[in-house]
Amino acid sequence: MYFSKKELKLSVGYRTHHSAIETPILFHMFWAPRVVLVVVLGVSCTAQTRTSITPRPRPEAKTVRPATFRLDARMVQIPVTVTDSRDRPQLDLEAGQFHIFEDGVEQQIAAFSMADAPISTGVVFDTSGSMKGRMDDSRAALEHLFQTAAPQDEFSLVRFSDRPELVASLTHDPATVSRLLGRVIPHGWTALYDAIFYSVQELRHASNPRRALLVLSDGEDNNSRYSESEAVALVREADIRVYAVGIFRQTRCLAKMAAETGGRVIWVHKLSDMPEAIERLTLEMRNVYMVSYFSSNPPSDGKYRKVKVEVQARSEEPFHVTWRHGYYAP
Repeated sequence: MYFSKKELKLSVGYRTHHSAIETPILFHMFWAPRVVLVVVLGVSCTAQTRTSITPRPRPEAKTVRPATFRLDARMVQIPVTVTDSRDRPQLDLEAGQFHIFEDGVEQQIAAFSMADAPISTGVVFDTSGSMKGRMDDSRAALEHLFQTAAPQDEFSLVRFSDRPELVASLTHDPATVSRLLGRVIPHGWTALYDAIFYSVQELRHASNPRRALLVLSDGEDNNSRYSESEAVALVREADIRVYAVGIFRQTRCLAKMAAETGGRVIWVHKLSDMPEAIERLTLEMRNVYMVSYFSSNPPSDGKYRKVKVEVQARSEEPFHVTWRHGYYAP
């Protein structure tokens, strides 16, 4: 049967007066997710009969609270390297000699240890045209790093000239990296910042929590899409320590990245000094104190927190201290 909009009125207990036969059409709607069930409940042919239906009470809806994760305290770990005036690592220091500050406020040290864990190292190797005549010495210097590797250490290799290229993905076999390193040929410009970005992305797949970049370069960047400030911000946020050998000239970006991340840069003015520079950096990479604390400023605001570390020497001879200069709150 067809009813026009004018003829059809829908309600509960509504009487139709325009017809000799009163036909209230009653609807009750039972709701289920994504389903609407319409039921015609009754038709009356008696003019004076009023029909009413009491809706079935709906069950009380259960309140489902969204899953939440609350972190009231987060341990901050700051790697610290201490050397004497002759760049020899100091390996017998005690927790009482360390003082750590966050945004100028001294923090209570909760844990202290000498890190003895495998490292994932991304080697960033300059193969621009200016490296001609320096490749053999640079390769030979890196051999010390590969020969002193622990079984669980892993390495990747990114070469760069006009653009970066991943030569070796992360591997526990340093001999493979060494062999591939011998095939690179110097040419072109210097895309240092792009190579750092590429290497950091590769280290995101590292199996070891301790991660570092080892950069060998003889010049400033002159061909990258990324800027110096972007490269510095990247390594600072990624919690990767940057070590570098600057060949013949000082590179501002490398010095800043090493200082911010608690790494080290060594400038060499003779190719014969390359093996010693790599050896010193390797010792510093492996001999690291891990100083941990629970921040007295717990809010998760995502802001950068500056960290300062002081180490008291037992004698008048000053220490050279490097540390990670800060971190981003969650």
